[in-house]
Amino acid sequence: MVEISWTEQSIEDINNIAEYIAKDSVKYANIQVELFFERTHILKTMPLSGKITPELNKPKIRELNSGNYRIIYKIVSKNQIDILTVHNGYKLLKKTKLK
Repeated sequence: MVEISWTEQSIEDINNIAEYIAKDSVKYANIQVELFFERTHILKTMPLSGKITPELNKPKIRELNSGNYRIIYKIVSKNQIDILTVHNGYKLLKKTKLK
């Protein structure tokens, strides 16, 4: 089974998204955060289930959709996946965001 690690950037992204949603509803902010974590569970058994991130076109950097968001991850090894960022699905990913 694959281990999933969340980078500082991805946690910061989730916190920013939650703060934004919480301006209207703390309840829905909490639900969205839970959905991000639940959505990545599939990667533990199927790490290639996400599509290749089109802006980067690198087979090891992939993404899962969660509502209006993209969860960008990197396959580090057969036993390790790093969640790199959680990004608004309506915007293109800036390569500098992954540094």
